[in-house]
Amino acid sequence: MLELEFAQRSDPGRVRGHNEDFLGCVVPDTPERARSHGWLFALADGVGGQDLGEVASRTAVESMLEGFRRAAPGEPHSSVLARVVQAANTLVYETGRAAGPGGVRMATTLVACALRFDRATVAHVGDSRCYLIRRGLAAALTRDHTLVNDQVRIGVMSAKEAARAETRHVLSRSVGNDLFVSVDTSEHQIFPEDVLLLCSDGLHGALPAAEIADLVRDDDDLHAAAERLVELANQEDGSDNVTVQLIRIHSVERIGMYRGRPYKLR
Repeated sequence: MLELEFAQRSDPGRVRGHNEDFLGCVVPDTPERARSHGWLFALADGVGGQDLGEVASRTAVESMLEGFRRAAPGEPHSSVLARVVQAANTLVYETGRAAGPGGVRMATTLVACALRFDRATVAHVGDSRCYLIRRGLAAALTRDHTLVNDQVRIGVMSAKEAARAETRHVLSRSVGNDLFVSVDTSEHQIFPEDVLLLCSDGLHGALPAAEIADLVRDDDDLHAAAERLVELANQEDGSDNVTVQLIRIHSVERIGMYRGRPYKLR
């Protein structure tokens, strides 16, 4: 069966007085639960400059975790994550509208990774990221939902121009900004020794992916690696909250699918 270890760390950074990031996870308490529901890791980064960013991020993550726990046994993770992210979006949106006379604007990024058997399913909105680190190389499994990244994708702006743009942190998509949100999901096969990294832009905005991968590869202690990533992000920048979740895969259970039901491969 799927066996993994994980470490997580969240830090306010060196400039901000409070932390608008929030993280959480669902850990199955029995082997049966691991096979029927799996694991879930999620983190959110409350949108800066808006009211109650820390409330938005916490509301989104806690809503996701609860929705994942209530999912039907064996339901495909792609369906589960799309549904629970949408539910989290609605809750953040409605919580903002109910906060005081006239309501307030609340929004957050959200990235989540669900694991079961030999698959990782990733869902995200905004610019918090998920990387797959394999054989010392980091590959991004998410695409930032920012105005400049959207312009790069359609050829209006170059990657170098985007990196220098003053609007590079402006989101084109976020949880809670509107009543409905478009959620990107993807599924990936995982292998023993893979490491999955979820992080807010306080980390990936300060450290290049290659440096992140090198540190994770060179440190067998996952908790020490998470601490070191936060420390380095604060040294290089420190102007933003930094949140990290690291998941190392020790073993997987190879499966196939027949008429929507999984079966074990030899």
